[in-house]
Amino acid sequence: MSDLVKKDLSNIWHPFTPLIGVPDPIPIKSAKGAFLFTEDGRKILDAVSSWWVNIHGHSNEIIAKAIYEQSLQLEHVIFAGFTHEPAIQLSENLLSILPNNQSRIFFSDDGSTSVEVALKMAIQFWFNQGLKKTKIIAIEGAYHGDTFGAMSAGDRNPFNEPFSPFLFDVNFIPFPTQSNEEVVLERFEEFVRWDDTAAFIFEPLVQGAGGMRMYTSQLLDKLLQLAKENDVICIADEVMTGFGRTGKNFATDYLQNPPDIFCLSKGITGGALPLGVTTCSGKIEEAFKTEDFTKTFFHGHSYTANPIICAAANASFELLQSASCQDNIQRISHKHESFISAIRGNKKLSDARNLGTICALEIRSEENSYFSRTREKIYPYFLERNILLRPLGNVIYILPPYVIDDDELDLVYNHIQDFIEEI
Repeated sequence: MSDLVKKDLSNIWHPFTPLIGVPDPIPIKSAKGAFLFTEDGRKILDAVSSWWVNIHGHSNEIIAKAIYEQSLQLEHVIFAGFTHEPAIQLSENLLSILPNNQSRIFFSDDGSTSVEVALKMAIQFWFNQGLKKTKIIAIEGAYHGDTFGAMSAGDRNPFNEPFSPFLFDVNFIPFPTQSNEEVVLERFEEFVRWDDTAAFIFEPLVQGAGGMRMYTSQLLDKLLQLAKENDVICIADEVMTGFGRTGKNFATDYLQNPPDIFCLSKGITGGALPLGVTTCSGKIEEAFKTEDFTKTFFHGHSYTANPIICAAANASFELLQSASCQDNIQRISHKHESFISAIRGNKKLSDARNLGTICALEIRSEENSYFSRTREKIYPYFLERNILLRPLGNVIYILPPYVIDDDELDLVYNHIQDFIEEI
């Protein structure tokens, strides 16, 4: 055991990781492109973009240069009463690719806080108008983050069971499938007609941590149409699906009905630095345009709109909009589609699916959840072969940085096929 690992085990508490009974953490010395380089000389292919954040590859020189140059000019300033060019530029960049109904950008720290902001914004929208509408609709199996509002809107499971007495009640609709569309629509229509329903929050088209489960844009459009007809605010949690992951800038680009509020994070800075963004439509904004100070949106973070982070996000935005990046997104999407087509029907799989750069395979198992023991076979198998695939229970998924090349993708596909044959 290296000195680094000894010190880590003595001092650090890792996320989603038991304190005992798990393998030691692997010290990473450097990273470049799609690869992580360990202290002991291993080269590990990061096929999950380090928790879905790294869209342009590790140690991207353009993003690094933007961070360096900004840090020499303005590292931080309080964002109440002050502003700066990187934040203004980022707001313009985001609004240029979001639906036309979006008009305001609110900065926070990460995906979970972007959801907290969205929920508070939606509830206060009604409060400012003297209306007591506080009930939230969400989809079963959802994951929106680990802060209390985000946990409340997410699936109730062992992850948040210790905190269940403190979570507010949410009306959950079933996860949409081909066989239950009528039930989903009926349940949703019942909820949106309640007088106290404030908002509907959803992960558009793909539930990420819930197992990369996918549902159709046609059904989601019907839900949003019903919500709008009943004056229910629609909140799109695009933390995972944003910035090209589904083949388009946002998963909601597949829809006809634009949401009222967006939650953004993860790929927004290219994986370089943490940032959360909540955007809202002019409709939402109007409820806060008043000289009544008590109707102010009283939410903020010490590092709101940090200039260095905004500079990284602006550099990532330019990379995302480049022809080469857009070509890579389509290339990866087509590669995934071909792989899924070839492997779909394997008797050891209960399902295989893809959307854009997201590819998921569900290993047939007695337990289909994050807590499936199958993950204990999947994770070490690939790590021993220098591929980072962090499964969601019995679900193997690939969510690579856009710089991954075809040979590297084929390497991942081949090892997945080998694993399936061996289990």
